[in-house]
Amino acid sequence: MTTTAGRVTRIWIYPVKSLGGTARDRVRLDARGPEGDRAWTVVDGASDEVVRAKHAPAMAGLRPSGDPDADARAVSEAIGRAVRLRANPDGSGADVAAVHLVSRQAIERAAAGDVPDGCSADDPRANLLLDLADGEDERTWVGRTLRIGAAELVVTRTPRHCLGVYAEVRQPGEIGVGDAVLL
Repeated sequence: MTTTAGRVTRIWIYPVKSLGGTARDRVRLDARGPEGDRAWTVVDGASDEVVRAKHAPAMAGLRPSGDPDADARAVSEAIGRAVRLRANPDGSGADVAAVHLVSRQAIERAAAGDVPDGCSADDPRANLLLDLADGEDERTWVGRTLRIGAAELVVTRTPRHCLGVYAEVRQPGEIGVGDAVLL
């Protein structure tokens, strides 16, 4: 039986890993996740080691411009050391799963104090923000299949240090703000 578990209220991609996100009205999901998500990684200009926002918090507040050289200059200035952007060879630098989904209700729970250590209710860095139907909780979806727009996703697990759930894309397709989340 298919039920409408909620609706997509926001779509975010993070073109440069550890930098701020970019809102979209529509996006194509494929096996790597949302098109353009985490396509670039910041690396130290001298050592070529990955630089992450958890070690350079100023990065999280920067919005990518779409120009890798300009973005590298902005990050270098913000964190006080030379960096460059490296294109991710498979098109995505997602660490754990292709798609991160978080509900408005999870953010409200977190704001009330129900939040995992190390997670921010202000910026859960999710790709999809959902408004759930009454009685729904995305944490109960692990192992289940979702249809959103033309895409089909399988929810794989809850994050250890963040809100929501992670999912893999079973069937690529386009999704948009306002699309129903069918469980």
